[in-house]
Amino acid sequence: MDIHNLVHMANQIGEFFSAYPDRNEAMEGIATHIRKFWEPRMRLQLFEGIDAGHTGELTELVAQSLSLHRASLQPAALR
Repeated sequence: MDIHNLVHMANQIGEFFSAYPDRNEAMEGIATHIRKFWEPRMRLQLFEGIDAGHTGELTELVAQSLSLHRASLQPAALR
C-alpha cells in the first residue's frame, strides 16, 4: 500500500479521536484502532515511512500517538 494512503488513513483515525477531550485518551484510541484493524504489513510500511521521513503529512496528534505507542504497534519482527 502506498505510504500516502497509509498517512491519510491514519490522519482520518486521528481526526475522529481528536474530538476526545483527553489528549492521552485520544492517543491511546488511535493506537488501539491501528493495532486492532491494520494488518502487520500496513503498520510495518507506516513505520518504515516514518523512519525514511516520508510521513510529513501526519497530524501532530497521530505522530505523537505513533511515537508513544510504537513498541506495541510494530510487528513482532521489528521489536
